Amino acid sequence: METKVTIINDIKKDIEYLKEAGRIIYNGGVVAFPTETVYGLGANALKEDAVDKIFKAKGRPQDNPLIVHVASKDIDYLVKEVPEVAKELINKFWPGPLTIILNKKDIIPNRTSANLESVGIRMPSDEIALKLIELSGCPVAAPSANISGRPSPTDVERCIEDLDGKIDYIIGGSQSEVGVESTIVDCTVMPPVVLRPGGITLEMLREICSDITIDKAIQGKPDGNLKPKAPGMKYRHYAPKAKLKIIKGNKEKTIEKINEIVQNYIDNQKKVAILSTEELSGRFPLGEVITLGSEKNLYDVARNLFEALRKCDDINVDYILCQAFEEKGVGLAIMNRLNKAAGFDILEV
Repeated sequence: METKVTIINDIKKDIEYLKEAGRIIYNGGVVAFPTETVYGLGANALKEDAVDKIFKAKGRPQDNPLIVHVASKDIDYLVKEVPEVAKELINKFWPGPLTIILNKKDIIPNRTSANLESVGIRMPSDEIALKLIELSGCPVAAPSANISGRPSPTDVERCIEDLDGKIDYIIGGSQSEVGVESTIVDCTVMPPVVLRPGGITLEMLREICSDITIDKAIQGKPDGNLKPKAPGMKYRHYAPKAKLKIIKGNKEKTIEKINEIVQNYIDNQKKVAILSTEELSGRFPLGEVITLGSEKNLYDVARNLFEALRKCDDINVDYILCQAFEEKGVGLAIMNRLNKAAGFDILEV
């Protein structure tokens, strides 16, 4: 398959490209496109054969549900009910990086929802994404635009790297602003439950509903029998080719342990990368140091995380070591992605 690639610099001037991509989605094709979280891989959410193409292109497990992206807050035609708390979350955080899980109507095929009675829905804030969904004339099912299990793409070059020749069209825009996938909140239960942390933090959600909790399934290694209600709950995700280990504990002990492990790897002729904050990057004399951003702004760390993991693949390291982050605010989302990428290989010091 030949994949067309177009970079959108100005929506008004480049509108014909978006109309073309919208027609492809409506008619059952697959298009990668930018969102504020990560790049998405979109198909008509109401057509099972179109959704099947997403699973095929990504190599995605069939029991991993897809998020349906919309261009309007009017979602009554997709779901049976929008509870009051969901309405409040939608009014506060849409458009934006928040997915709401609700009980679906039959218009949503079982393939899209992985045979669940519920479906995740979100309205992205990225202007290209919103215009593309609007021009598609249908809700758009869209997981991240990468090979399943690999770090999600936050720029168009990574989409091309993974999906060239496998899908119809790749639309490029700027680098994703948030850098990690949307926060997912299950509103089919009361109180609502966070199934995946993201750029909308637990603290922000609790300003709307103080009773919102975190699902225990995302705080530890998931059971193999788990039937995931949201993407990213069951399978190893976001993983580079090299083996990743997280070092967690006191800052000085973390630095000491990382340097000790790096020396051991190098003594055994292994190439190792260290993912570090700007503040600590100068403390690692050996190995390939990749800076994630400042510990004073974890949103920068989140924005740079997946690209840093991809860079580790680019330079063909054998092992990756990363310091842990405090699990509050967006740090919860960062650690969720790191834990999944590492297969929960965490060394406490």
